[in-house]
Amino acid sequence: MNDVSALNFILSFAAALIAHELGHLVAARLCRVSITEAGLGWGPVLLSTRGRDLNYKLRLLPLGAYIRMDMVELQRRTLAQQLFVLLAGILVNLILGSLAIGTFFGTINLALALGNLFPIYQQDGWKALMVTSRRVFNRPVPVIEWSFTIAAGISALVLAGLLFSIL
Repeated sequence: MNDVSALNFILSFAAALIAHELGHLVAARLCRVSITEAGLGWGPVLLSTRGRDLNYKLRLLPLGAYIRMDMVELQRRTLAQQLFVLLAGILVNLILGSLAIGTFFGTINLALALGNLFPIYQQDGWKALMVTSRRVFNRPVPVIEWSFTIAAGISALVLAGLLFSIL
């Protein structure tokens, strides 16, 4: 893995991000949840175009990707449909990572899947816990939601510290 070129890293990371977001997009469309925008990166918009019913944006900092969907529509769906849409990106990355196991692309996909599954604020795993909690209790329960958020954040910091101490 030390021989990974910068180009391989950039292309593998971008492809994994795009595949992840395509998983959300396809799942949302299957569950009839509107998607208004798909983007790669964060920060100022470099390029923007409009497809049939979707805005596509390429932003300055290639540090992530996103799909902007109608969250009110998503919340009207069954819990199973909500979880399907929220976890579809992770599923795509797990499939790609498994198919490409032993390659850098496979490693990036598995890392992206695991990172998104971890219940860190605004990641897919966190969102899945929130919709499940709200469905179980029929309302938001701030003490539970803050507990998920804080515990996951502390766990992520501890895990990152352990990883950096090993490296």
